[in-house]
Amino acid sequence: MKIGIIGSGNIGGTLTRRLSALGHDVSVANSRGPESLRDLAAETGATPVEVSEAASGAELVVVTIPEGKVPALPAGLFDGAADGFVVVDTGNYYPQRDGRIAGIEDEGLTESGWVAQQLGQPVVKAFNNIMAQHLLENGVPAGTPGRIALPVAADDQQAKEKVFRLIDELGFDAVDTGTLADSWRQQPGSPVYVADADADGVRKLLAEATPDRQDAFKG
Repeated sequence: MKIGIIGSGNIGGTLTRRLSALGHDVSVANSRGPESLRDLAAETGATPVEVSEAASGAELVVVTIPEGKVPALPAGLFDGAADGFVVVDTGNYYPQRDGRIAGIEDEGLTESGWVAQQLGQPVVKAFNNIMAQHLLENGVPAGTPGRIALPVAADDQQAKEKVFRLIDELGFDAVDTGTLADSWRQQPGSPVYVADADADGVRKLLAEATPDRQDAFKG
């Protein structure tokens, strides 16, 4: 699959490494430009590109940047993407880093609901509740007891299933969280956040979640 990754931090760098190793055609971009990605490209074989080029021809685009920087992404970012492309949002809202986002704080949007609004594209919420090191190292074959499961939320079932397959390739189970409006169940401060539970455990933790945002995650 041709995959574009916007962001080369903990999760973006990890997904670049893992997805390239699995044989996907990965392009990676960050705000500092392709030259800053020379070492990552040499390590992984991924193609470093400008942010404006990251979605070109991509069947799947991963947006994995600080929430507060999403509105600054280039206009027309997805114009050259492949037909039926899917956008994955891995982000989490941390007010201390991102500043106060009124759409989340005052209007009651989920974090990924707000991201979708900013991008003008439907998104799939995934990879936001696992630590990067665990994503890098803890994938195991399907059927392995205790295999870590990752929650996935989206409104488009076909898009969601494409991400399910990718998660399985990476060595994890996927659990359907529901629609994007339900994705508050996997936001920071929720029981499933950085929990590293198996599929049954993730379902239990999702069921225990409440929509109230913890004070530590309020702006």
